[in-house]
Amino acid sequence: MGRYPEIEPYDHGMLDVGDGDHLYWETSGNPHGKPAVVLHGGPGSSAGAGLRRYFDPAAYRIVLFDQRGAGRSRPSAADPATDMSVNTAPHLMADLERLRVHLGIGRWLVWGVSFGSALGLRYAQTHPGVVSELVLTGVATGSPAEVDLLTRGLGRIFPEAYERFLAELPEDERDGNLAAAYNRLLESPDPEVRARAARAWTDWETAIIPAPPGSVERFRDPAFRLGFARTVTHYWGNDHFFGDGGEEGVVLRDVHLLKDIPGTLVQGSLDLGNLLGVVWRLHHAWPGSELVIVDDAGHDAGAVGDDALVAATDRYARRRPD
Repeated sequence: MGRYPEIEPYDHGMLDVGDGDHLYWETSGNPHGKPAVVLHGGPGSSAGAGLRRYFDPAAYRIVLFDQRGAGRSRPSAADPATDMSVNTAPHLMADLERLRVHLGIGRWLVWGVSFGSALGLRYAQTHPGVVSELVLTGVATGSPAEVDLLTRGLGRIFPEAYERFLAELPEDERDGNLAAAYNRLLESPDPEVRARAARAWTDWETAIIPAPPGSVERFRDPAFRLGFARTVTHYWGNDHFFGDGGEEGVVLRDVHLLKDIPGTLVQGSLDLGNLLGVVWRLHHAWPGSELVIVDDAGHDAGAVGDDALVAATDRYARRRPD
């Protein structure tokens, strides 16, 4: 099956969402089709053109946008003067609502990858009336347990990389919240400290989350590296700004709020986030969901995962909203 052929947007713009932030957005596909919005990962990545290809362009009005501080949105998190206090999950969800209203959309399918899946889940829980379906891959829920696994627990599996990761931190910061400790370095007034911390953080991410070459390539850009690391550590160091839900997090706590929303979860069996069983528990607590496990795939579910994601959007294109 594979993804659909490449297409170009038929409209795009910059949306003023307040706080001095302007979001890049674009629409492609069928202007009269079923609306779908794509939530990119990171946090701090961007909505690449390849994400348009998960949707039938004849059936969908495809909305891509770069989240605050990321990609083509302005100001960039790579600029140390950018105020990160106005870049939180509540801000991102309010931005989604502003964009939806701006585009004249009533309900839309929400497609999310990695952090975008966590954001999509929380958005659906807090705005259920505007989400028709969810399609999620590289699934995360933003829980403290997941952050602890990714910043500390995997150190037992990747000891050499973990030793280098810890070495960048002052000794008295190595036993606490590692994401928050790195974020303090990334907010340093010293550009050399910021640059070293960004390199060390992205080296650790590359070690624990095998990714396609294009994904690794982006970390060679110092500006991207800095903006990405600054944004990830800002979110991970503050429980994703989702609120206090204990180690399991608020998404699993409030999974019952998804009961009227169909969803598809596409997950690589070798994604190390699976060590916590979060995706399995999410699926079994969410009656309207289906879980597609892709054997021998990691955080990126690969070609087989692409097939499953396209099959899901094709199926939902034919679904009539309740």
